Amino acid sequence: MFGWKSRTRGDGSRAFDDTTGAVSGAWVLGREPQREAGILAYVMVDSIDATLIVVKSAGGTVASPKTALGSKDEAFATIRDPAGNLLGIYHSPNG
Repeated sequence: MFGWKSRTRGDGSRAFDDTTGAVSGAWVLGREPQREAGILAYVMVDSIDATLIVVKSAGGTVASPKTALGSKDEAFATIRDPAGNLLGIYHSPNG
C-alpha cells in the first residue's frame, strides 16, 4: 500500500524498507491488533486522498477522515488495516 519493499531476513523474519531506503523495520506476528492509539505511528505519504483510495481497495477502512493542518496542503488521517490496527498517514507539501 505504501510502496515498501518486503524482504526475508537471514533469520527468516519478514522485514520492510521504505521507498527512500531510509526507513526499515520488521513485521511482528502473533500479536493482537492495536485498535486504540497509545503511541500512534504516522506514515508520510505523497497524497492523503490517493492513499485513502488504496486503503479502501486493500480492505482497510478510514478511521478519521483527511484533516487539514496549519499550512496549505498539510493534512493527516487515520486508517485501520484489514486486521483492525490503527495507523496514521500524513502529508506535508514540504515533505
